[in-house]
Amino acid sequence: MLTEKIKSLNALKRITAGLKKQGKKIVFTNGCFDLLHYGHVKYLEDAREKGDALIVAINSDASIKKIKGKNRPITSQKDRSSIIAALESVDYAVIFNETTPIKVIKALKPDILIKGADWQKNNIVGSAFILGNKGKVLTVKLVKGRSTTNLIHKIARISQNKPR
Repeated sequence: MLTEKIKSLNALKRITAGLKKQGKKIVFTNGCFDLLHYGHVKYLEDAREKGDALIVAINSDASIKKIKGKNRPITSQKDRSSIIAALESVDYAVIFNETTPIKVIKALKPDILIKGADWQKNNIVGSAFILGNKGKVLTVKLVKGRSTTNLIHKIARISQNKPR
């Protein structure tokens, strides 16, 4: 059941502690995942390959509004978290309300922090914390031309019957 993979931060703290005691490597990433597309799926599959369990922190609706403006998100946090949890590559999902996932990162203390290759490693939120705790900060290659913004623009063009 999907909802079994969507956890509160407190529940995930207990789960990750147990996994670490078993010697498992915890991989962490985060994002809005507003309109899920192939780029997201490939990114999460690549992230999962770096460790034993992948935790995805998902920006809440309020968080996205603060970051991207009043017209976003397009898809609700309930739907976004359910879709992310449905992916085989994702072990657990958690929703966070802040504009950055630093609180979640500090609470879970993952072994590996991952973002897309469009991020400079030293600019990734939580990188100093992870490196200071002997973890790794990695980037994974993005699928060219795949982004939520591009998808939104394409939908807008189509809905207005405007040619490319």
